[in-house]
Amino acid sequence: MEAESEPYVRLASLRQLHQVMADMNTARSLADTLQTVADGVVHALGYELACVNLVRPDGDLVVAAFAGNQAAEALITGRVGSRDSWERRLRMGEQWGDLVFIPHTEGWILDDDDVPQWYTDGPAPRFEDEWHPSDRLFAPMYAPGPQGGGTSGELIGVLSVDRPRNGRRPGAWGREALQMYAFQAAIAISNARLRSNMQRALVRLEREQQALRASEESFRQAFEYAPSGMAIAEMGGDQHGRILRSNDALCRLLGRPAAAMRRYSFTDLVHPEDIGTLLRTSPEGGRAELRLGRRDGTYVWVSLRNSVVADAADGPRFLLTHVEDIEERKRRELHLAHRASHDSLTGLPNSAELRSRLSARLCQRPQSVLPTAVDAMDAAYGDPVLDSGGHSFDFPPNPEPYDAYDHHVHTVAPEEGRDDGTKGLAVLFCDLDGFKSINDRFGHNAGDAVLIEVARRLSGGVRDGDTVARLGGDEFVILADGLGRADAADLAVRLRNEIIQPIRAEGRAVRVGASFGIGWAHCGMTADEVLKSADERMYVEKRSRPKQHRRAG
Repeated sequence: MEAESEPYVRLASLRQLHQVMADMNTARSLADTLQTVADGVVHALGYELACVNLVRPDGDLVVAAFAGNQAAEALITGRVGSRDSWERRLRMGEQWGDLVFIPHTEGWILDDDDVPQWYTDGPAPRFEDEWHPSDRLFAPMYAPGPQGGGTSGELIGVLSVDRPRNGRRPGAWGREALQMYAFQAAIAISNARLRSNMQRALVRLEREQQALRASEESFRQAFEYAPSGMAIAEMGGDQHGRILRSNDALCRLLGRPAAAMRRYSFTDLVHPEDIGTLLRTSPEGGRAELRLGRRDGTYVWVSLRNSVVADAADGPRFLLTHVEDIEERKRRELHLAHRASHDSLTGLPNSAELRSRLSARLCQRPQSVLPTAVDAMDAAYGDPVLDSGGHSFDFPPNPEPYDAYDHHVHTVAPEEGRDDGTKGLAVLFCDLDGFKSINDRFGHNAGDAVLIEVARRLSGGVRDGDTVARLGGDEFVILADGLGRADAADLAVRLRNEIIQPIRAEGRAVRVGASFGIGWAHCGMTADEVLKSADERMYVEKRSRPKQHRRAG
């Protein structure tokens, strides 16, 4: 049960994780960034305590931020631990990817080193994976490497976390989430430092011409050798938005030489679907996540952050854009989101995703309470209007149009027994016949093979744009839009004929039958009501056939 519910937990955690990552990348200063990093561990990753240990220029690590306990924060914030002691900790214990876990059975040898730490009380663990008050978990934060991507550079700090709220050591997803969070925190801290340095340089540039000339080389170095992409674009005039200068990291990221970059603006490079996002991004402090085109025709996900730079106090203004490669994070987010919304065995959309897609097509109009348009006309001529409960409605002298869903194309169902050409959203509920006997006789591996093949046949038998989902067990649902009643019946027959063909499972040929119930979705129904209607029709169809005819053999 835990394995089945885990994707839903991951989807909720993914939303929180995405939010705190956005927060720490929008903090206004380095101090705010560090505190936001610590707060994010507590708010999104499920730990009660978090500490950010930042590497100082002399190499030692200082406690720069703390979250979760004000007493502990007052006790250790600002205290320093030597680099030797920290490196000793990071070398020992268990390696969980980039994480370091030191169980309480080994941690006692660290009690006398000079690393600032806190102590928590609690009972001894009762289970093997239960968290002990003396367990330690560290997430090193490394600056982005010179080649970008996943290459690690120098150590910039260490995240210390303690007391998982569920009382257990983090599992595979919890470890991956903490590791990914530490990676993004390192980028946010590096960028905060870079922004701080550049802002100080820009202040000097605005004061006097002499400081402007002195700072030009410093700015050039910071711009050219920044670990992530940067560009300067023109603001105002006929060439508004044209890229005037781009650093080497941005050129490498997009696979375009600097000379070619000067022919473009970001609107020329952005993915067509992301143009609106770019245009809504403010020049002053604006931030957006979108896709930019590479020279080879592919696109890469990036995070854009804008700031306005003045050439002088009263001179022309330019747009400084920081471009961060977030392709890996987006890939992980999409991967986690897909796992949360799709069945792990068949790869089909799962029950939650099916209901989401179905609900998106239906507007909720409480027809049992609201009067119809004809009732409204009757009321205008003085006739009383009553709802299904006998309550009267009062209409204003000049009523607004009844339909509050002006931008929604209402889903309607063809009338039963009539072929008037109406097309609707058909919901085909499919239940396999004879599947349980395959599991009982040949084992669950054979049953899984049957489900995988049935999913493949159903997916191959529908049109592009139709949805085939696994509701659970041996139940499948097909959403097919734009069908009449005869079309839906023909589709059910074709799919049943595909399913009853022999299936190879565990070296033998087996057969299953299929019962289909066809329901119709229309606005005013909920997703559950639509599915229940199709399910009931399926059972009517199943009971209407003799038991020996339900399976092909």
